[in-house]
Amino acid sequence: MAPTLDVEKLRLGDLIEISRPMYQHWAVYVGNGYVVHLAPPCEGAGVGSGSVMSVVADVALVKKEFLWAVAGDNVWKVNNGLDQEHSPRQGFVIANEAMGWVGRTVPYSVVSSNCEHFANNLRYGKNVSRQVTSATNMAIGVGAAGLVIAGVLALARGLRRENRNTE
Repeated sequence: MAPTLDVEKLRLGDLIEISRPMYQHWAVYVGNGYVVHLAPPCEGAGVGSGSVMSVVADVALVKKEFLWAVAGDNVWKVNNGLDQEHSPRQGFVIANEAMGWVGRTVPYSVVSSNCEHFANNLRYGKNVSRQVTSATNMAIGVGAAGLVIAGVLALARGLRRENRNTE
């Protein structure tokens, strides 16, 4: 169950990270218990950001919804983790800009224009997604490990052939 919303602890422009089963969904706190976030336009309130449609959609709708409606039963937390790397804009500026996006349909891509990119762009003016960076780094690591293993196997096969030819 998601934590009880304590509006007193949330500040305008805070980034809210919602733990979904396979990924993290991101929203921006705009006051009075509301967040602004990206969700597939084909689904109703509170469900769009948690469905498979958010992965395959090529557009998203910017929505303003109650935090607990977006989070549902998922755990959420404030995560302004990039504050050490990038200067955050003032909270009221972030919230006002976020509200200006509400109702718009925007291009969406899991890799380059997802909900985390949107939230970080509002807070820092930076199009950043740590999830994408982590997934990319992991894929590169797995790919590199696969190449090393393939190279070792090819070398071993070559040595075996060479040994057979010298016998």
